[in-house]
Amino acid sequence: MSAKLENITKIYKSGKIEVVALKNVNLEIGDNAFLSIAGPSGSGKTTLMNILGCIDDPTEGKVIINGQEVEKLSSKEVSNFRNQNLGFIFQTFNLIPVLTAYENVEFALILKGVKEHKTRKKKVTEILDRVGLKDFMGQKPPELSGGQQQRVAIARALVKDPKLVLADEPTANLDSKTAQDILSIMRELNRKEDVSFVFSTHDRLVMEYADRLIRLKDGKIASDEKKKK
Repeated sequence: MSAKLENITKIYKSGKIEVVALKNVNLEIGDNAFLSIAGPSGSGKTTLMNILGCIDDPTEGKVIINGQEVEKLSSKEVSNFRNQNLGFIFQTFNLIPVLTAYENVEFALILKGVKEHKTRKKKVTEILDRVGLKDFMGQKPPELSGGQQQRVAIARALVKDPKLVLADEPTANLDSKTAQDILSIMRELNRKEDVSFVFSTHDRLVMEYADRLIRLKDGKIASDEKKKK
């Protein structure tokens, strides 16, 4: 899935105080991307991810995803587009603690509107097996390790067959070995399933895995480095 940001500026207001999170950012992301966005805290990474994910609107500029100008869509159309095409992975996992790993992943399909139980069961079982959790489907998040919970979060994002996955600090709560395993899974899905990944990260390991590294500073793109695949 391709995405394009044109002259994006985002200003947050609190009373008379204005905080400029992004300043005239231009960015193009092609199909089958494996891209990292890096920068210090306050550089605009999360804001940029939220705008790419159609969670937040820019103050100025255009967001174009797969040729569709997002601001021309109604709020319901944006919500439906996000639900059908985008996957999200959060550093805090955001799993529902009272649901099993299977139920957490299945819930994403229910929200998407997949009504057939057999279809949901097949997709959930296959994706949990793929991320190495075949034997842990009945476990609830508190019964799983951090790495296992992150795998559930990945499965939840991918079970919807998204075209673009946005991952905010996906390795922040993981040890280096688990982080490498998780990134390897994502890289395999990127290459074999043509799923695009965009990471927001401080982790050097994630930056090294990426095909392209964008560094933000003070709400602007400071550098944009493409690597050889």
